[in-house]
Parts: sequence; structure tokens; C-alpha cells
Amino acid sequence: MNTFTRFIIFCPALAIVPSVSGQSHPLTPEYQEVTIVNPHSAASSDTTVVNVYDIFLENSPKSFKVPGAPRFAIEGKDRKFYLGIGGTAKATLSYDWGNPIDNAYDFTTSAIPMTQRPGDGGLVQATAATSGLFVNFVAMPGDKNQLGVYFNFNLTGNGNDYGFNLCYAYIKYRGFTVGYDYSLFSDMAAAPPSIDNEGPCGFTAIPNGVIDYRHDINSKWSVAIGAEMPMVSATTGENSYVVNQRVPDIPAYVQYSWGGGKSWLRFSGIMRNMLYRDEVSGKNRDVVGWGVKMSGSASVSSFLTAYYQAAYGKGITSYFQDLYEGGLDMVPSGDGSLKAVKAWGGYLGLQYNISPKVYATTTYSHVRNYAPDYSGGVTAWSGQYKYAQYALANIMWNITPQISTGLEYIYGRRVDMDGMSRHDNRIQTMLQVTF
Repeated sequence: MNTFTRFIIFCPALAIVPSVSGQSHPLTPEYQEVTIVNPHSAASSDTTVVNVYDIFLENSPKSFKVPGAPRFAIEGKDRKFYLGIGGTAKATLSYDWGNPIDNAYDFTTSAIPMTQRPGDGGLVQATAATSGLFVNFVAMPGDKNQLGVYFNFNLTGNGNDYGFNLCYAYIKYRGFTVGYDYSLFSDMAAAPPSIDNEGPCGFTAIPNGVIDYRHDINSKWSVAIGAEMPMVSATTGENSYVVNQRVPDIPAYVQYSWGGGKSWLRFSGIMRNMLYRDEVSGKNRDVVGWGVKMSGSASVSSFLTAYYQAAYGKGITSYFQDLYEGGLDMVPSGDGSLKAVKAWGGYLGLQYNISPKVYATTTYSHVRNYAPDYSGGVTAWSGQYKYAQYALANIMWNITPQISTGLEYIYGRRVDMDGMSRHDNRIQTMLQVTF
């Protein structure tokens, strides 16, 4: 039984375990009041009263990395809108040994150097680059015409040297999401908690330009479909090149939730039409890509929460964190054309709820591509990425709902097509304040 098959068998088994006591995400309090800095006490008595915290949370991304609800908000006249501005200040200190990754906030296994200078086997790094600000705006709250706008940015744009990086910028209206958000083929809420900003190597977590539609059928079932900006990363031959893409990627999912939405199982799919130029024939040619994925989270007990994902497909390497921009969506075949490459990735994370404020997480992830199987021997694959493994263990302490700290160990191993492998170890700590 191969590794991918084990993921496929084990993850649904977690999903069907009944929830004994549902657990909220550790970085999301059950409830906290948002302070209104300019309350309109003279608001009309028939104005809809809403839970401000809940509407902010509904409008925000579903990810432990993102604080959705601000501590303070401005209230519009007659409670017609709420504007919240918040952020995160996060300082991280880390030490790498083995083949150190020169990135203070992202432990990306594909970035493990395969060669290094003598004496460079250790690296101390410190950063506050994942600190950022967000704007959360909701108009007509509680109404069928509720409108949401959300912006979020951090300072990871220039690597370790800091720089503006847009994380989210979208509008929500009547189930539609338009703007810059993570793809529907991502399930950000299913990511296990970590200090590492990158997360599991096999995670499908790529931001994109999106036009998505989500619909809750009832309290348990929901569906979604979208049209998203195509991202093609290919290795081309002497007589071919990637041209401007003309067909959006089409992702969709169906999701079943239970335990008040604290546990869910999502089945996702994506279709792609990737275009390239054949210079021999003087024609544009297209290659069909596709992917399927299972993801979710399950509150196994009051002590244990599981996070999981298993994804497989052809021509979808752009959607895997570790394979992104690796030139592996398509590769040259023996007949001169480009072929979509098979790839798969997955992870399993277990969160141990030690107390209401202290929890620990362990995670294992694997991602692999099969590019040489489609190249017909026409491409030299020495030094080219084949697969990676990622393992993490941490302990986190939410000192208050706004202040948290933690200690984390990560192991990563990269293996290339020629069989050469290298590894890196990282231990890191952080102090984070949200506001």
C-alpha cells in the first residue's frame, strides 16, 4: 500500500468519528465583545440588532493565520455598517541546522539547498514580517443584502528584508466573493496550527484572483463553484512556450458539516485548460488538467482535533505550496508536445487540547510529482525536485485572547529526481499580539 492510498483510507475514517465535544479553533475565541468606539444610542428601535463579532467573523477568511474580528469598530448611523481595523504583531526567532533554509518565516521544503558552503550548517534568524493589518467592513448587517469588504496585508513581500504583501482583498455579496482570495481548491480552515507561516508541503493553499459563489443548502450541507485566474507553470521544450491563458480554472466543492460547523468533510475538484504554442506546427495547443481533493477537520473528542487533506490530479502542481512555480504543470514529452504531470499531496495534523489555553500539534505532510513519467527521456531531470516530507511538533499557549506564544520543531526533507536528498531542522519560538 503506497503513501497516498494510506491518506485516502485514513482521512475519511477521522471524519466519521462522532464529535464528543466540539472545539473551536484554538486561535478563535468562542465569543468576545467588539468594542464600539462611537455607539449610536439613538438608533431606531426597529433596527436589526446583530452580533458584531459574528458578522466580522463571517466576513473574514477562515484561517488560524488571520484574526477575523477586530477589538474595536466604528458603528454607522442606524447600525447600517460596521468598520473594524485590526492587526497582528508577531515576532519569531528560529535556529536551523542541517541544510538551512534562508527564510525566517516560511519553512518551504522545496527551498532546502542541495549544496552549501562548508561551515554553513547552522543559521539563526529573526523576523516580524508576518505582522500585518486588516480592514473588515460590513454594510447592511443581518440583511439579505449584506455587503462585506475585507483587506489584509503583511510585510513578507521582500523576503527577509520586509515589504508590502497583499494577502486578501475581496468583496462578498449574496454568496459571491470577488477579488483576491485563496482558491476554492484550498481549504484554509483545515490547516493545522503552526508558528511556521508556510505550513504543510502538500497543502493546496494558493491565493488567486477569484469570482466564486458559495451556497449553504442547510445547516449541514454547502456547495461552491468558481472561476479563477489560471496559473500555469511549465517546463517547455525548444519548440514550445506557454502563451497567455484564455480559460479560467474552474474549482468546485461540496461540504458536509456537523457539530455546529466545528467539524466538516469537503470534497473538491478543479478543471483546467492550459494553453501553449507549438512552433513546429505554428498552432496553439491546449492540455486539460484536473484535480480532486478531500479535506476537513474533525473534533474526535474534547482532547483531540484532527486536520487532514489528500489531493491528486494532473496539471495542478501550481496549487501545491511546495510545487508552486516549479515548472511542473506541463513538461515536454517524447513527441514534442507538452503533457500534464501527475502529482499528489496530503497531510494529517492532530491537535491535543491540553487545557482551555494550552494545546499542542503534530503534523506530517508529503507531496510528490511524476514529471519524468511524461517526458520520454527528453528532459534532463538532475537537480529537479521530486518529492518532500514535512514533520512538525509544537506547543502553544494563549496567554490571553490577544496574546499567544509557542515553541515549535520542524523537519523537512527534499529528494530530487536523481535521488539526491537533503534535510533541514528548525526550532523556533514566537510572541504574537492581535488587536
